[in-house]
Amino acid sequence: MDVKEYIKNHVLLFDGAMGTYYATQYPEDTAKCEWANLRHPERIEAIHRAYIEAGAKAIKTNTFGANTQVCECTWDEVSQVITAGWEIAKRTAGNAEVFADIGPLPESTAEYQDIVKQFLSLGATRFLFETFADDEPLHDLAAYIKKQNPDAYVMVSFAATPDGFTRQGLSVRTILSRVRADQNIDAAGLNCVSGPLHLFTLAKELVPDFADGETALSIMPNAGYPTVQNGRTVFDGSPAYFAARCEDLIASGVQILGGCCGTTPEHIRQTAGILQGKHLRKTDAIRKPAKSISTTVRNRFAEKMQAGKRVIAMELDPPADANIDKFMTGARHLKAAGVDAITIADCPVARVRVDSSLLAAKLRRELDIDPIPHMTCRDRNINATKALLLGLSAEQVHNVLVVTGDPIPSAARDEVKGVFSFNSVVLAGYIRQLSEEGLAAPFHVYGALNVNARNFDAELKKAVRKQEAGVCAFLTQPVFTDRAFENLARAHETLQAAILGGVIPIVSHRNALFMSQEMAGIDIPEEIVEQYRDLDRDAAEDLAVELSVQLARRMESVTEGWYLITPFQRVSLMERILNALR
Repeated sequence: MDVKEYIKNHVLLFDGAMGTYYATQYPEDTAKCEWANLRHPERIEAIHRAYIEAGAKAIKTNTFGANTQVCECTWDEVSQVITAGWEIAKRTAGNAEVFADIGPLPESTAEYQDIVKQFLSLGATRFLFETFADDEPLHDLAAYIKKQNPDAYVMVSFAATPDGFTRQGLSVRTILSRVRADQNIDAAGLNCVSGPLHLFTLAKELVPDFADGETALSIMPNAGYPTVQNGRTVFDGSPAYFAARCEDLIASGVQILGGCCGTTPEHIRQTAGILQGKHLRKTDAIRKPAKSISTTVRNRFAEKMQAGKRVIAMELDPPADANIDKFMTGARHLKAAGVDAITIADCPVARVRVDSSLLAAKLRRELDIDPIPHMTCRDRNINATKALLLGLSAEQVHNVLVVTGDPIPSAARDEVKGVFSFNSVVLAGYIRQLSEEGLAAPFHVYGALNVNARNFDAELKKAVRKQEAGVCAFLTQPVFTDRAFENLARAHETLQAAILGGVIPIVSHRNALFMSQEMAGIDIPEEIVEQYRDLDRDAAEDLAVELSVQLARRMESVTEGWYLITPFQRVSLMERILNALR
């Protein structure tokens, strides 16, 4: 079959799930189903045959998880699994097309190319990379395949939640736009995670993007959503419902269909019945314009910075208990002193404090202050992060500072688990895409910049990636050393985004020792530490004001503002520094 010619007039119907169907047929076999290629080849052959008899015109090899990481084995063993999986599919396929099925590796490695080479050596000319969360490794792999065989057919498919984002927070529309621009990729689309109705909703929005016909659109939904019965995860979506939604997908203009988790030969049989006599129908689908989220609150901090005026952001730590009176009083004083925005740390050093986003909403409502809540990648998965961002948008908080987050202390890891679904670069891009998709009011995203980093070249490269992802300004770690000032100047020359230089007052000799020895990312010269020796509180505070103003003035020419950090809720000290800077 010439796949490109076939899909011009017909929908190409794939098989359904191998893994979940195998588990229902052989529940006693708890090993990865890819091992059955070697241990029970007759079972895999029977499943392939059941899908073909149901009406599938293309089948996937039982090799989705055939790699050393998922199968927890050597490459030689993986090679045997792949070879057996290919041979089983080929001898069973008859007139059906056989696609080499390749799933994502938990950790991206050169093994992808080893897998591709193995399939090519077996004679594979059809490839499906499915359930990926981003497109980064796929372009080079597609190019390699096409170089070896220009007539090969390459499909890529991404796992998306119903709102159109992958588990890494990437918009599938953004990913698919990059994929469509790659001449080495013949078909692209979505599979897994979402049921048929939600993927139909997404597909309707995507069809116009594929209207030129250069890249085919593929949709392979789950049977529905899983439930747990007697300790087992099962899908109980009905084949009739699945087929009806596939009919909607056909009408929308989807060219390649199939099933993912929970789908069985009966799901494919009923879908094939709908396909009989149906040719591909082109539609005049028109994408609805993106929703517009209105806001009546001005983002004065962002407006001032965009106007080229110097800004001051002040960090005020949230309390460790529910008594926020002191925090709110301090914020009120800082606003009166002329601070442009108040930043709120998100459980710094992985110690629990009052939620930064809730406090930001309270500041906006009650004090009419422009808050900048910090948001870490440590404590939330993508769903929780999106929910929080939508809440911030509804509360008209439109600034957020993204950080990867400090790791959980070793002693607490038995009870507290870090999440880390993504890093600060990915989170920045995700927030930008929420605005572009019309799901939230436009956020101004800020990032952290460690000018004290030992390898500042790497830190600066990461900052460039953050800038490309949507970060509009950077707040730096406190700047004390000559090396930090040199790095700050380099950043100012390299980055287009604004920079707010970090200043934290040192309030005692003990405080200086603690920050220099125990706080990651802060370097304090020994001569500054020694200046605080034997000073009483008042003298130490006078010195803190003097040094803070000196450091702030020194960085003025290479920054667009200051990021002042309040130590120990000592707001009166920060008022003195603010008065000296004005």
